[in-house]
Amino acid sequence: MLKYLKPLVLGAWLAIFAAPASALEVGDQAPDFELPGSDGTTYRLSDYHGKQAVVLAWFPKARTRGCTIECKSLAENGHLIREFDVTYFMASVDPLEDNKGFSEETGADFPLLSDEDKSVAKAYGVLHVLGFAKRHTIYIGKDGRVLKIDKDVNPATSAEDMAATLAKLGVQRNTTSG
Repeated sequence: MLKYLKPLVLGAWLAIFAAPASALEVGDQAPDFELPGSDGTTYRLSDYHGKQAVVLAWFPKARTRGCTIECKSLAENGHLIREFDVTYFMASVDPLEDNKGFSEETGADFPLLSDEDKSVAKAYGVLHVLGFAKRHTIYIGKDGRVLKIDKDVNPATSAEDMAATLAKLGVQRNTTSG
């Protein structure tokens, strides 16, 4: 009996913890998405192709310590990111109503996207086995290709780090003020 159990346990472990074969990588075309934002607008990645770079900062759960710190960092220091020709979002698998309240509480001046059915999180490879989004930031070029996947996000300095990464990636700086 034990000799049959070992392969089953190993197979189950691999199915749960192994990275998906189609994990998103730098250079890949970013999966398109259509997600509702905390500001009442629906956002589509394809609307930015050829126009602007996009940063999608996934976060695990609204109103948790790290996510609150990250959201406040982006709200308080978003001017550093807006120096670049980029649109940026935070995104989670939380219900839209949760993200609306969280956005108001943190003073977010950018949209928080809600992926309630978790399909976009799966497509981006950020869905944790426990059902929440991993704290990963995806940088997408004007051409829709993934420029960088940051899996080591520091919530307290996320805005500064995002701006530094945009500069390193050579994302065009804004020529307009604002």
